[in-house]
Amino acid sequence: MALLLVSLCLAAVITLYFRNNPLGHSRKFMIRRFVNWFPLGMTYAFLYMARYNLNVSKNAMGDMMTKEQFGLIFAAGTITYGFSFLLNGPIVDKIGGKKGIIIAALGSALMNLLMGGVTYLYLMGRLKTNMVLAFSVLFALNMFFQSYGAVSIIKVKAYWFHVRERGVFGAIFGTLISFGVYFAFDWGQAIVNASQLHIEGEKTAFQRFIQHIFAIDTGTTNATWLVFTIPAFLLLVWALIDFILLKDSPKEANFDDFDTADASSAPGENDDNLKISIGFMLKKIFTNPVMITIALVDFTSGVLRNGIMQWYLVYAKETEQTNPAFFEGSKFFINNWGLLLCMTGIFGGFAAGIISDRLFNSRRGPPAAINNAMMIVLLIIMTFSLFRHPTVFGLSAILITLAVIGVHSLMSGTAAADFGGKKMTATASGIVDGCVYLGSGIQSLAIGYLSHRDWTYWPLFLLPFAFMGLWLSIRMWSELPAATKKYILEVEKAEIKKQEREGTTGDPAQA
Repeated sequence: MALLLVSLCLAAVITLYFRNNPLGHSRKFMIRRFVNWFPLGMTYAFLYMARYNLNVSKNAMGDMMTKEQFGLIFAAGTITYGFSFLLNGPIVDKIGGKKGIIIAALGSALMNLLMGGVTYLYLMGRLKTNMVLAFSVLFALNMFFQSYGAVSIIKVKAYWFHVRERGVFGAIFGTLISFGVYFAFDWGQAIVNASQLHIEGEKTAFQRFIQHIFAIDTGTTNATWLVFTIPAFLLLVWALIDFILLKDSPKEANFDDFDTADASSAPGENDDNLKISIGFMLKKIFTNPVMITIALVDFTSGVLRNGIMQWYLVYAKETEQTNPAFFEGSKFFINNWGLLLCMTGIFGGFAAGIISDRLFNSRRGPPAAINNAMMIVLLIIMTFSLFRHPTVFGLSAILITLAVIGVHSLMSGTAAADFGGKKMTATASGIVDGCVYLGSGIQSLAIGYLSHRDWTYWPLFLLPFAFMGLWLSIRMWSELPAATKKYILEVEKAEIKKQEREGTTGDPAQA
């Protein structure tokens, strides 16, 4: 049933993509652009599966990996991810998104295979080094390679999508993130369940398939390492597909390049002979107050997004012993966490993108502010329903992910490319996405520490970041790149002239 719902959502996303064509691209171009972004996007979704499988493995290992240990490992990865963009963003701007996404897929696949190997050795009692140290190093390297993925998908998007189309592409970006979360939590949990040494009741077809293909009957322990190795093999497949199908720009796919009306279209910025060094790009971005605001908004979204996604299952699992009634009331959310994150993330991304493009002339600040205001209300509700009302608490957590994916897809997936321009879009979106994971690293350390003492601190810790996100979003309420303003003005003038001509033609007295 879950797979059917996800498939229907994917079909709806594809339909919306083909129906959204404000620039009147040819049918042939729309199909070729779909062939370009779909495998690129699915690779990114499976990169997410190969990232959040760590969360699934923590629950599978139980007390063998404590909350503090998990928090340290996750923080090591997310902080590495955040700082790696200073290197990887400029590199992708130089080499292109195709090479970048292939590096991401291959590198992450290798690190996941190694994490699977460490998990195997640990469960078999053969690990000769500290588990936390081994996982921290490998997960940090995994996140280093993963950082190529986000900037690569935005880099390719910057050449293929006009600013007036990017709100909807931001929604597609959010959808791909949501699919990745679904793959990680629900498919990952299905892999863990199928890899158990002793399965109660009749085995499902998937469990029989996994046990037959991977011959996992060790006789001593669950084959939890498969939650790392299976995503690794999937990434290798998608890397091959990307190598065959992906093109960095319309020109490489035998179409004419077109003016995307982002910051690269401003006077003096659209010179093909302009030398753009790493230092030039970093200076351009770090001296742009709008880019700094976008990065700070996404920093708050990183705290809020992973502050919910990373810890809800851990919290709910703990209540099984301390508050059985609350645990029973949380079972629907526990059993469907990945699917719920996927559905709400898709809706949140599309709502924010469509509102941005159609109601606010492609301004990204207004819908980000609306979503942050929603999160403030929901975090207050979470605080008062903690330990008391499992359904209200679970719904609030899920709706926060809806709002925060809307913010993230607008800031990292859209606004950074708008204001960075297609020539520097990987560097710009990389720095913005890096701030997301710096925020994620901070919350991982803080909540891992605070929740060990009292879970009440959890939503209270997140609340100031939602207020900060609201304030910053309001500050950038009216911001648009100069080239986008010029494009919108020209479109409005053309529309007025068209209406005047039609009015003159339709009125016999004027004729």
